[in-house]
Order: sequence, then C-alpha cells, then structure tokens
Amino acid sequence: MNNESLPPKLILASSSKYRQNLLQRFVIPFACHAPDVDETCRNNESPAELAGRLAYQKAALVSAENPQAIVIGSDQVAVFEGRSIGKPGEHSVAKAQLLSFSGKVVEFLTAVSVQYADTGFAEFHLDSTRVCFRPLREDEVERYLEAESPYDCAGAFKAESLGITLFERIISDDPTALIGLPLIRTAAMLRRAGLNLP
Repeated sequence: MNNESLPPKLILASSSKYRQNLLQRFVIPFACHAPDVDETCRNNESPAELAGRLAYQKAALVSAENPQAIVIGSDQVAVFEGRSIGKPGEHSVAKAQLLSFSGKVVEFLTAVSVQYADTGFAEFHLDSTRVCFRPLREDEVERYLEAESPYDCAGAFKAESLGITLFERIISDDPTALIGLPLIRTAAMLRRAGLNLP
C-alpha cells in the first residue's frame, strides 16, 4: 500500500478536552495542535466575527505547518444581552453569571473552519444555539457550582452533564455545537474534504 492510498491525516487545532471528546465520536484517529492565537476582540468586532476569525486563524496556522493534513479549527463565543461573556475562571464570577441568566436566554456562537492546504479545500460554518434558562435560585446555583466547578466553560455550565438541569430548553440545529464543535456540519465538511464518514 502506498501513501497515496492512505486517508489524509486529521488535526484538531485545539487543546480543548471538550472538542477532543466530541471529535472522538467519529472513531477516526486525529492529532491535536493548539496554535498560538491572540483571542482579544478587535475594535468594533461582533461576537460572530470574533468566533469566525479565531476558528479560521487556528485552522490556518496549523494547516500552514501541516499542508498534507485536514485541519479543524473552532471557537465559541457566548452572547448575553448584546455583549460577549467569557469563561468565568472562578466561583464568584460563575455565580454572578448564572444568576444573571435566570429566566433569560444566552446565545452561543460556535464557528468551525475546515482547511486542507494541499487541495485548497476551505469551508466555514457558524452555528447559533440559544439556551433558555429556567428561573434559578441562589442555592441551586451554589449546589451546581459545587458539583461541577465549570469555571473553564463559557457561560459557567456544562450542558453535557449536570448543567442541563439549569435550562428550560435549547434551540439548536446541532446539540453538539453547544459543547464546542458542531459535529453534524463538521462531518459534512470532512466528507467533502476527502474523509469517509462513517
């Protein structure tokens, strides 16, 4: 068997354990390379533009160093009442975030860029997921934070586990997008790039 008959290497341009866990659902081998990208929001850059730019830059940097590989770059920005919100980092910030979401809606914009330099393939998708929170009491928020410590998650919750109890509903075309990588659209782009899925 020569190398031309082998499928191209797949690289996830991220160190996120959440994205790695999601990509493992495809049951194909992949490597992870986290590029050094400045994630600071630019002047007058909308949340959608920020997510898209970061996803593209991550994929482009790794693709330039690995032209014979298909590269996936992704980024997510949470938007609440017109402003971007980040990862809380600590208990007090997470508590304030969740209490402010009580009975309201937070939008999660998840961008994914798939690039394959050797063939010139490049596609992009932006997913919008709306999370409708139920009314939350302070004691519920405290119990939740104690149970999961979701301080490295935008919005201060883990939808794939106990965080789901904080919601009234989720409005989305792809339930995996909220966790960090929209697998339905990513799979379609990978097929067009040359990978067999399933």
